Amino acid sequence: MTVMQHIEFLTYPVVGPRSELLWGIRIDGRDLRMYAADATRPLWRRELEDDGPQERERFVLTQHGGLYASEITDPVRHFLGDPAPEFARPADPALPVLGCSCGIWGCWPLLTVIDATPETVTWSAFRQPFREQWGELPMGPYVFARTAYEESLTAPTRLAGDPLGHLYDQPVTE
Repeated sequence: MTVMQHIEFLTYPVVGPRSELLWGIRIDGRDLRMYAADATRPLWRRELEDDGPQERERFVLTQHGGLYASEITDPVRHFLGDPAPEFARPADPALPVLGCSCGIWGCWPLLTVIDATPETVTWSAFRQPFREQWGELPMGPYVFARTAYEESLTAPTRLAGDPLGHLYDQPVTE
């Protein structure tokens, strides 16, 4: 028997040069960016060994941002594994579910393969395309009941701000 996870799609405003909504995702009540941080923390340690531990941890926690709602013109299609051409890659079924915290999704995307059946939606094979040597990240697979998945996707929870916004506001101290 497959254990199903719960997914919650969110939208929240971002303030800055592009003041608009971002897509966010929680799996079993936890922000997807935290899963990505946990999966990449040991990999980053090797690359950021000269940084202090607090600076490194802040970087790991804030490496990803949501995807701009204006760029995901058909979220149902995108999050069911059939992205618009600008997100599709020839011969690569993976698509972005998170972007870079800088606001340009292609700068540092978190990619996954989304497989939808009539009963389930599965996210697997997470990876960072700019760190091929990392291989598949130790995340998932996450399996969701399709009905609940689509309900959350078509009626996302609207938040007043980034649920992890407090991480960006903290000063780094050694």
